[in-house]
Amino acid sequence: MSLCVASAGVVKTLALAAFTLAWTHSIEKVEWQEDWRVTPQGLELVQARVKGSGAGMEPPPEARLRGGWFEWSPHRAPQRELILGNSGMAGEWRLCGDGACRTLSEIVGHQLGAEPTTLSACE
Repeated sequence: MSLCVASAGVVKTLALAAFTLAWTHSIEKVEWQEDWRVTPQGLELVQARVKGSGAGMEPPPEARLRGGWFEWSPHRAPQRELILGNSGMAGEWRLCGDGACRTLSEIVGHQLGAEPTTLSACE
């Protein structure tokens, strides 16, 4: 499986079966990470981590503190696509896979503006 990243008419295909989506919360300035798998059913959220809590980012009761991160395994159906907004307030989304992390701007080849970026399993 591969991951498709689409933004402002540009579509990039990444040969990834799994990836981590990382960002900084715009208010709390705290790191958040989610581990995803690319499956025939869509994008499956495997694990989530947050480096702190506050302002709409409280970890759920089942989260456990490990190495300074609250970690948990969300239980939700695979998503057909993820639509990521860009507030311009907290830096960029980062996509990590195969041992490297890149911003979405680096991946699509242009600076992201207000338009959303869509992640999906490639067909």
